Amino acid sequence: MDIAEVIVLIFSLGVLAQWLAWRAHIPAIVLFAAVGLIIGPIAGVVNPSLVLGDVFRPVVSLCVAVILFEGGLNLHWHELSSSASGVKRLVTVAAVLSFALGSIAAHWVGGLELPVAMVFGAIIVVTGPTVIMPLLRQSHLNRRTASYLKWEGIINDPIGALAAVLIFQVFVLSDQSGHGGLLSGLLIALGSGIGLGGGAAWLLGRAFNNGTIPEYLKAPCTLATVLVVYTLSNHMQHEAGLLAVTVMGLWMGNMDLPSMGEMRRFKEYITLMLVSSVFVMLSADIDRDILNILDWHAVALILALMFIVRPAAVLIATIWTDMRWSERILVAWIAPRGIVATAVAGVFGPDLVAAGYEDGALLAPLMFALVFATVISHGFSIGWLARRLDLTVTPNTVLIVGASPWTTALAQTIKNDLGSNIILVDSSWHRLREARLNGIPVQYGEILSEELQQGLELGSVNCLLAATSNDAYNALVCRHFSQELGPDRVFQLPMYAAEESHKRRKVAKPLTGVMAFSEDSQYEELWRRHFQGWSFSKTRITSTYDWENFLADVSGESIPIGVVKDGRRMIFHAPLNPIRPQPGDTVVYYAPPESKPIKPPVPKKTPKADKESSSDGPVPAEA
Repeated sequence: MDIAEVIVLIFSLGVLAQWLAWRAHIPAIVLFAAVGLIIGPIAGVVNPSLVLGDVFRPVVSLCVAVILFEGGLNLHWHELSSSASGVKRLVTVAAVLSFALGSIAAHWVGGLELPVAMVFGAIIVVTGPTVIMPLLRQSHLNRRTASYLKWEGIINDPIGALAAVLIFQVFVLSDQSGHGGLLSGLLIALGSGIGLGGGAAWLLGRAFNNGTIPEYLKAPCTLATVLVVYTLSNHMQHEAGLLAVTVMGLWMGNMDLPSMGEMRRFKEYITLMLVSSVFVMLSADIDRDILNILDWHAVALILALMFIVRPAAVLIATIWTDMRWSERILVAWIAPRGIVATAVAGVFGPDLVAAGYEDGALLAPLMFALVFATVISHGFSIGWLARRLDLTVTPNTVLIVGASPWTTALAQTIKNDLGSNIILVDSSWHRLREARLNGIPVQYGEILSEELQQGLELGSVNCLLAATSNDAYNALVCRHFSQELGPDRVFQLPMYAAEESHKRRKVAKPLTGVMAFSEDSQYEELWRRHFQGWSFSKTRITSTYDWENFLADVSGESIPIGVVKDGRRMIFHAPLNPIRPQPGDTVVYYAPPESKPIKPPVPKKTPKADKESSSDGPVPAEA
């Protein structure tokens, strides 16, 4: 296969693995490893390093730089408010303990020479966002627990790589440069990493705020700057580029820059492609002959690292922190290694052999064995263990933005009659008053503010409904949360544009959320029907009372609201993509009083309470 065919195959298989993982609800990183092994050492279809030649390692290194920068963008200082002490211990004390215990295990259990064992011990400090982020995306960990793993993975990546560089210099280059050269190398690494990374972030931030860079060039300029910073830092000190791009991402991610949301999405798309492709490439590049040299020492070392070194380092380091025992147990177990660890091991293995340390040849295969063991075991166990430790959030909460008599009645139905979780958000205490008096969970404040979002556990939100009187604001809210929740789970009331003159006031569809309920369910119309006596009702679909029976019984003027699945998970109805309820689902709809005209201008009398029908027919739900 030529270079173009190899690149196309790897990219397409990486994306296919992502999709299959999503469909099968399994960790994507497991499929990356499986795909790489099948097309590489098992079938022998692709050998990336042979096809790409000398550009293979530089390409992998540049991809890792972009991945670490994107990981830094996702680190927010406010996350440390609830997990600061734990994160500090994980990136300091736990890192040192992992290095020390890992080096001892590599020397005494794995039988490696001391210099090789210490380089190996430094590399295993790395966990990395390439494997942590896909696991967090699929395990539904609560925000606090996820922040521990996310911060540790992203911060320890450059720390572990830099520590491996310094230890390598101690044993291999100290005779040439002396200890003074070693100290100067450390200072250069820290200076170039923090100086170049932070300086580039500051300059880009100034350029963005001053309008020096046009909107369409912001993401490309950022990407180019990341690669330049990485290359310059590595030129000044080997592997200092990883630290530089991490600092740059962390700095820019907390600068509150305009268009940062669009930039994050652009980087996430690129990172998604790079993570899948790079991991498939590295897995496919494994040499079967190298794996054959691993013996029982390697198996014992891998088991010691997974079941002794990592748990001991984390549990000791997190003593007297605010981490709960359940969080400490999960973090002590979950430590998958990924691209950075394998890339660094691949760089230093041959150099150690050239320096006279024959065990350096074992560095890369040992690291690949650790990567596969941790990826598979942690990938399949994180969800189960998190559920057993009660550290997950179930996405069954409905988030309604905009308090009004109609949304308050809807929230009461969702909470009291359906048993689902509900949060009603508004920036007016007055509009929230009725909901608070009726025991509905409310959040006071601006939903788009960072302070309010910090208090929301978005992982528990199944769907969002923007139901304020301002159509443009509803669209803005949906646009903001579509990246976090998914574009198919953010809904807004239909926009009013009945006349031709009003169409200019409509927001373009790509900028809006999914239209909820029906085309005539505008804000003003729902208010009018609320005061005309309309009420929410529900009925359960069964094998003997199906969807067609329900449609035949319910009033033709009723408005479908949504369907409750699995007993608690609410999904709003979308007229452009309607839901067909299945047996066991509960249908929620908004219906007029049976004794009144459908659209009277003014109600003439208080409607009589509807009688509750049998379980196989429509049942009114008291609002």
